[in-house]
Amino acid sequence: MLNEFGGIYPNASEHGYLIDNMLEVCHWFMLLLFVGWSSFFTFTLIRFHKSRHPKANYHGVKSHFSSHIEFSVVLIEAVLLLGFALPLWGRRVNEFPKENAITIKVVAEQFAWNFRYPGPDGIFGKADSSLISTANPLGVDKSDPHAKDDIITKNEMHLPVNRNIILQITSKDVIHSFSFQAMRIGQDAIPGLLIPIWFKPVKIGEYELICGQLCGNGHYAMKATVIVESEQDYNAWLKEKSAL
Repeated sequence: MLNEFGGIYPNASEHGYLIDNMLEVCHWFMLLLFVGWSSFFTFTLIRFHKSRHPKANYHGVKSHFSSHIEFSVVLIEAVLLLGFALPLWGRRVNEFPKENAITIKVVAEQFAWNFRYPGPDGIFGKADSSLISTANPLGVDKSDPHAKDDIITKNEMHLPVNRNIILQITSKDVIHSFSFQAMRIGQDAIPGLLIPIWFKPVKIGEYELICGQLCGNGHYAMKATVIVESEQDYNAWLKEKSAL
C-alpha cells in the first residue's frame, strides 16, 4: 500500500483495516522466518565447520526437528491464505451489497480511466463497441432513452462518503489494473470482461487511482483523481453534470 514516494496511503475504506491487519501479520511472520532461518544457518556453519568435523559423517542428522519446523511453516502459510486472504478477497468479489449501493462502470483505455454513471433514472443505457468513436469513447447508444441521462467522466470519479460503491471494471484495449490503494482494492481490467468489485469509502478527501499493470509507453501517466465527498455535494455534482 505504498504511494509513489514510498509512504503508506492512509486507509479510507470500511474494510481496509482488515487488509492492513493481515499484511501486518504476514510481515511479522516473514520477520520470524528471517530470524529463524538466519539463526539456523549460523548454527549449521558453526556446528558443522570442518575444524569440528575434519572427517565427513555420511549418516547425516537423524533428528526430525527440521521436518517439524518446515511443516509448521507450511501450516501457518496455509492458515494465512485459506483463513484470511481468500475470505477477504471473497467478500470483495462475491458478497455484494443489495441496498444503498451505487454502481459505476469503469472502462480503462490507453492511457486513461473512463467512469460512467447511470444518471437520475438509475439505469445504464445500452452500449456497443461498434459505436465507439472520438466523440463517443464508450460506445453509448444515444437512441436508448436510458442512455440520455448517463454521466461520463474521464480521469475523475466522484463518490459519496459512507455509501457502498460497486464498480464494474473492463478495458477497451489491453489489460490494465485498477489499483486504488487508499481504498485497499485492486482488480485487473480485461477486455471483453465486466468484473465487479465493491467497497465503502469512509473518509472525505481526494485520492489517486493508478494503473498497476504495465500497459504501454504512457502507463506512467495513467492516473485518475477520486473525490470522496458528502452526500449533498455528490448529489449537487450529479445534478450539475446531468444538466450539461
